[in-house]
Amino acid sequence: MRNFTFIRFSKIPVSFFLHKKTVKLTIGLLLASFLSLLVSTALGDMRISPMNVIRTLVGGGTEEYKLIIHTLRLPRIIAAFLVGASLAVAGAILQGIIRNPLASPDIIGITSGASVAAVAFISYLSGTLSIVWLPVAAMVGAGITSILIYLLAWKKGVTPIRLVLIGIGINFLLASVTKVMLVMNPIYTASQAYVWLTGTVYGTDWKMVWTILPWVCVFIPLSFLFARNVNVLQLGDDIAKGVGSAAQRQRFVLLMISVALAGAAVSVGGAISFVGLIAPHMTRKLVGPAFGGVLPIAALIGGLMVVLADTVARTAFLPYDIPVGVFTAGIGAPFFIFLLYRNRNA
Repeated sequence: MRNFTFIRFSKIPVSFFLHKKTVKLTIGLLLASFLSLLVSTALGDMRISPMNVIRTLVGGGTEEYKLIIHTLRLPRIIAAFLVGASLAVAGAILQGIIRNPLASPDIIGITSGASVAAVAFISYLSGTLSIVWLPVAAMVGAGITSILIYLLAWKKGVTPIRLVLIGIGINFLLASVTKVMLVMNPIYTASQAYVWLTGTVYGTDWKMVWTILPWVCVFIPLSFLFARNVNVLQLGDDIAKGVGSAAQRQRFVLLMISVALAGAAVSVGGAISFVGLIAPHMTRKLVGPAFGGVLPIAALIGGLMVVLADTVARTAFLPYDIPVGVFTAGIGAPFFIFLLYRNRNA
C-alpha cells in the first residue's frame, strides 16, 4: 500500500486510491505535451524559435508571429491534442467494457457511423447548410450507430462478444455505404469527403476547438468517475452482479460516454484511425490494467500521439500537408496485425 495514496472528499461521496507511479507518469506526460506544443508551434513553412513562441504565447511577439501562432498553428495543435485524447479514452472504455483488446471506435463501427453522416452532409447538404453543422452531423451519426449496435446486440442483456461482433458487421456495412456515396458524387465533392475520411486537422480554427472542448471537459472527467465500474465489468457480468453492480446499465452509460468522445473527435479531426487502439495498450504496459490510472494516461498519450503525427504530417513533406490519418494508420495497421498474432490462440 506504500505505492498508493488514498484520497477522500468530505462533501461528496467519492474516494479512490491514487498510484504514485501514475502521478509521476502524468506529470512527465504533461511536460512532454507542453514541449511538443512548443516544438510543433515552432515548426512549419516559417520556423520560429521556442523563445519567440513563448514570448508570443504570453502576449508579446511581432504581428507576423501572432498571426502564424495564434491563428494558424495553435488552434490546430490544441484540436489535435483534444482529438487524440478523446479517441484514446473512448478506446480504453470500449476495451474495458467489451473485455477485448482489439476494440476501438474505428473497429466496432462508431467512427463509421460518424463518417457516413459526415459524407452524406458533404455530399447532399453542404450547398444548403453551413459547414459548421458538419460536427453535429458526425456526432448524430455516431450516436445513432451506437444505439443501433446496442439494440441489435440485446438479447436478455448485452454480452461483450455480441456487441463486438455486431459492431464489426455494422462497421463493414457502413463502410460500404460510404464508398457508394463517394463513387456516385462529383469528383470535387468526393475528394473533399475522402480527405475528411482519411483524418485531418488541416484548416482547424478556434471555432473547431470550441466545438470539441466542452465534450472533452465533460465526458473525460465523467469517465474517471466511472473507472471503478469498468474495473468491475472486466471481471465478467456474473461477478459484477454478485458484488451489486448494475452491469447492463453501467455498460450502456459507459458506451454512451465513449460514443460522445469518439463522435466529438471524429467531427473535428475526421476518421483518424488506430489511436483508440494503440494508446490504451501503451498505457496498460506502463500502469497496469486498473482504469483509474489507464484513463488519464491514455488521454495524454493519445493527445501526444496525434500532435506528433500531425507535426510530422505538415512539416516532413513541405510544401505538402499530408493528412494525419495517413501516419496514424501507418503506425496502427502493423500494430493491429501484431495484436492479432499475439492473441491468435486466445
